[in-house]
Amino acid sequence: MTGLDTNLLVRFLTRDDPAQAAAVDSLFAGLSEADPGFISREVVVELVWVLERAYGFEREAIGRALFGLLEAQDFVVEAADRVGLAASRYVKGGPGFSDQMILLAAVAEGGRLVTLDRKLAREEGAALA
Repeated sequence: MTGLDTNLLVRFLTRDDPAQAAAVDSLFAGLSEADPGFISREVVVELVWVLERAYGFEREAIGRALFGLLEAQDFVVEAADRVGLAASRYVKGGPGFSDQMILLAAVAEGGRLVTLDRKLAREEGAALA
């Protein structure tokens, strides 16, 4: 398994640097279901942030990218079930993606998330402090 960082995924999705995109394409061509690329939760959270802030991607486009990564046979996404749920909520206009991931991590550990974020506190498993 080969760990993939955020920059690789950004180049792959945005194609903003042709030379780097070609290098990423070459790397990804060598991945397979038997020897996949690993995408950590932290990379997914950072990827969403970069696509939103630096590239101005809309939530729907980011959701399509995330669902594409989750469906690809050549990638293993850490906590894929949480990433998928967070992406679904995020696309529907809920709290930000990173907030969704933080909430889902707390719930996965059998707890709840206490927050000062009123929008996040309305989500199941969260409470306002």
